[in-house]
Amino acid sequence: MKNQICLVFALLVLCSSSFAQNIESILDSLSGLYAFNYEKMKVDSMFEEKYLLNFEQAADPYNPEGLKFNQRVFVSHLDFNAPVVFITEGYSASGAENTHFISELAALLHTNQICVEHRYFGTSKPDTLKWEHLTVANAAADHHRIVEVLKLIYPGKWIGTGISKGGQTAIFHRYFYPEDVDISVPYVAPLNFSTEDQRIYTFLDSVGQKDCREHIFQFQKELLQHKNKYISEFEILAKKRKLTYPMDLNKAFELVVLEYSFAFWQWGYFDCDNIPNDFTDPKSIITHLDKVAGIKWVSNEGIKELQPFFYQAMREIGFYGYNIEPFKTWTVYQENPTFEFTLPEGVSIEFEPQLMQEVGCFLRHEADNMIFIYGEYDPWSAPAVELTQHTNSIKVVKPGGNHRTRINNLSKEQQNLVMETLQKWLLE
Repeated sequence: MKNQICLVFALLVLCSSSFAQNIESILDSLSGLYAFNYEKMKVDSMFEEKYLLNFEQAADPYNPEGLKFNQRVFVSHLDFNAPVVFITEGYSASGAENTHFISELAALLHTNQICVEHRYFGTSKPDTLKWEHLTVANAAADHHRIVEVLKLIYPGKWIGTGISKGGQTAIFHRYFYPEDVDISVPYVAPLNFSTEDQRIYTFLDSVGQKDCREHIFQFQKELLQHKNKYISEFEILAKKRKLTYPMDLNKAFELVVLEYSFAFWQWGYFDCDNIPNDFTDPKSIITHLDKVAGIKWVSNEGIKELQPFFYQAMREIGFYGYNIEPFKTWTVYQENPTFEFTLPEGVSIEFEPQLMQEVGCFLRHEADNMIFIYGEYDPWSAPAVELTQHTNSIKVVKPGGNHRTRINNLSKEQQNLVMETLQKWLLE
């Protein structure tokens, strides 16, 4: 233990020194102490070097000798004395494999960058998936351990961030380990309080212009009312894409149609004028439906790719359903469909609402130095984080923005607010 303490102290001195040149030798020393291996990667962005680290993690942090998995961590090095942007991916981190991968914040602030793949996604999963270990708290423990180790290399300011589910993950990390990062910037991250957060329904009834909402409704109504006209083309496309469904084809078709309004506003690049008015060609109608809502969304193949997310949504982080009240005359569903059917075979769980309530309370009353970014037309802004005057955190909502809202596409005034706030906090 004494030797380890001496080594850590030496590393801290080295990393804070202007003579610190060789990150690889530091990684080599740390890897023997903290159970990770690493490999050098190519990089062609602003960073000097890039490494892939595989951290050995316990599937159950309370049983460190039990089931293990390797968690991918991408370290993009610029300067030992620069801040770190710490990206908590909510899914796979495969995008970070790209040689020119750089987050918006790292580019804007000229920082080091660390990107972590979420447990149970990509290659960061044990050979045996014990679903009970996929919890918000355990994922936060993963991130905490990584931060503890890599702060030995980067002792400066840390900025936690993520997009969508990654933004949620950044929030949860901050809740469980508030001292790990100095600043948090979650993008388009909802805070849901049930598996059918009904704030979404109210939002979809009032978002955007009335004539556009009516246009969307009429499109959905046409497909549900005359389902027999379109379902054969739906089936042809599904077979072409080699998609199968966990429910009969009628229900699968209807779920995709019901998803249409949410997806339309979420992604925001489908102009209202592009919603079809001519229904003479069923194939073109299904092509449009797939482009907006995606027929893979509720297929067995789509569920398999996102099953860890669905499990988390149904257990702790919440989700949305579909309000069938306006469509009851034409749908086979008699109750609002939700997403329990996405759970792994043989797994049955009940939603645990307490944690999200506690996180909301923490954000309203305790969490300083957080910037929440949303798009006005994004349905995920309906269950957005609510703030009070008890903290210095801010929420920025882009008018007309969607799930692709970022700092770079905010208004100039909003960009200035975000950047000036970040610079102020980095200097504190």
